[in-house]
Amino acid sequence: MPRFAANLSLLFAEQPFLERFAAARACGFTAVEMQFPYAFAPAQLAEVMLTAEVEVVLFNLPAGDWAAGERGIACHPGRIDEFRAGVGRALDYARTLGCPRLNCLAGSQPAGVTEAVARRTLIENLRFAAAMTRRAGVELLLEPLNSRDVPGFLLPTPQAALALIAEMGSDNLHLQYDLYHAQIMAGDLTHMLETELPRIGHIQLADVPGRHEPGTGEINFDFLFARLDALGYAGWVGCEYQPSGRSEASLGWLARWR
Repeated sequence: MPRFAANLSLLFAEQPFLERFAAARACGFTAVEMQFPYAFAPAQLAEVMLTAEVEVVLFNLPAGDWAAGERGIACHPGRIDEFRAGVGRALDYARTLGCPRLNCLAGSQPAGVTEAVARRTLIENLRFAAAMTRRAGVELLLEPLNSRDVPGFLLPTPQAALALIAEMGSDNLHLQYDLYHAQIMAGDLTHMLETELPRIGHIQLADVPGRHEPGTGEINFDFLFARLDALGYAGWVGCEYQPSGRSEASLGWLARWR
């Protein structure tokens, strides 16, 4: 049976953020993930995590001005110092929370910067981040985002991200495979799982279209979960979806997989 983690940035948004840990535990989750923890002190998050008896399994490196639409800065040649300082900040949080993996968002190609320069900047930054995270005993992930929701994103497909990972050759960089983004851009989800599972470090889900819970769209999640079990996937599946109603009511699909 796959292991599911509640994404607290999207689930239980009816409640203040720090109360979502306990809300997730009350709904049966033993693990949570989040997009960004940086609005709160690490010790404050650790306290609510321990009180709720959940573990934090994933969050993102700082990714620029999210509210303004930025989705990562790792490919921005003018922001290398900012990116690398963000790696250190994320590792401080990961150490306090005991979080075993961090996700990197490449970002969109900056205006006035060629694709070759953006890609070279991304590789240099990922080499730095992979070395720093390895030293800390933390796994680094790289996530593609679909170009419909995020126009101009430098790595819009799993294939593009995997090609870059292969080019780097780091044993501490793996794919974050978000089924929502992958279905929009490439589909063929089962084949990707069957052929690339050793290079996948974490999986996230949301249905297409709408980015809502499983069962609201076109993806056959029951089939995919059964394949993950058959393939022996031992990692986490993050529930990073926008509930179509109240969060608790959106979890009916989960009962079949507990």
